[in-house]
Amino acid sequence: MMLIFSALYERVMHWSAHPRAPWYLGGLSFAESSFFPIPPDVMLAPMTLARPHAWLRLATITTLASVAGGVLGWFIGHFAMGLAEPLIEQAGYTDGYERAREWFTKWGFWAVLLAGFSPIPYKVFTVAAGAMSLFLPLFILGSLLGRGARFYLVAALVAWGGPPMEARFKRHIDLIGWMVVIVCIVAYIVWRNT
Repeated sequence: MMLIFSALYERVMHWSAHPRAPWYLGGLSFAESSFFPIPPDVMLAPMTLARPHAWLRLATITTLASVAGGVLGWFIGHFAMGLAEPLIEQAGYTDGYERAREWFTKWGFWAVLLAGFSPIPYKVFTVAAGAMSLFLPLFILGSLLGRGARFYLVAALVAWGGPPMEARFKRHIDLIGWMVVIVCIVAYIVWRNT
């Protein structure tokens, strides 16, 4: 088995302890909500392992920055959909975008809550919400609740597991990493074919 995840894990844990790491976490959370493809959980979890006492603060940073990025995505959808549409197609998010629009048509505010846990990237929901002119304060409230629930849950579980969980995780990181890759590929294939 290729051991690439062990080296990545060590590097991420080193970065997680960096004094500016919360700023990087906020930047990643902001960018992911409107245009960047990597979810903030990949930084939130190791940062919480490195600083379990700060889990509440880290989850708050992630949530607030994610919602702020979501507002940017809303504005992109509302005022610049013509520019965003080709990028959505290029990134392969067209099906997800159409599904998000359907969800907004059926459920409105509740779709924003579901977006926090949906396999459809959150940025697709933010842009779709703006394109459909979802009431911005309602969008913000739904984002705070949905994204907050996800990030507080992740941080709390990781902090609760603490050093024993970190030791077990580190021992099996390569197996876990490859399993996640396989699950993501299968999920993508299933999602594209439904």
